[in-house]
Amino acid sequence: MTIKSEVQIRDFEFWMGAADVTRKLTNEEWDIIEAALEELYPDGLAEDDLNDLFWFHADEVFEMCGLDITEEQVLERADE
Repeated sequence: MTIKSEVQIRDFEFWMGAADVTRKLTNEEWDIIEAALEELYPDGLAEDDLNDLFWFHADEVFEMCGLDITEEQVLERADE
């Protein structure tokens, strides 16, 4: 059974390594990422695919969204 729902990407519950990266993104970065991913994936993404993008390919996500940051820079940010 497939269940689809629409959520803002910043409200998605990432897990494992993806959670480490995504919890330190700013609201402005989330807005840019969400707009870019909606354009790149107009039919959406499966939860696992979205999580894996940020877990294993965060640098590529940031780059394709036009953000000039790296996963390492994001992870170095202080916890809020």
